[in-house]
Amino acid sequence: MGLFKKTAEEKAAIAAMKKADAALHANQRREEAAGIREETPEYLRLNAAANEAAAKVPFWHGGTRRGR
Repeated sequence: MGLFKKTAEEKAAIAAMKKADAALHANQRREEAAGIREETPEYLRLNAAANEAAAKVPFWHGGTRRGR
């Protein structure tokens, strides 16, 4: 097994992270279009979800988790 091979769990975590990031960025575009400049409760919820998802993905694959 190579250093950068992904397990099934890592692949699922990466997909969840990408989905959470997409939701966060879609919300950002909607709020910017509406002229909202402050952090809304929806933004805070989506940002926390994106951070939690990134914590489950190894650093080498775009997340924030270090080590195994």
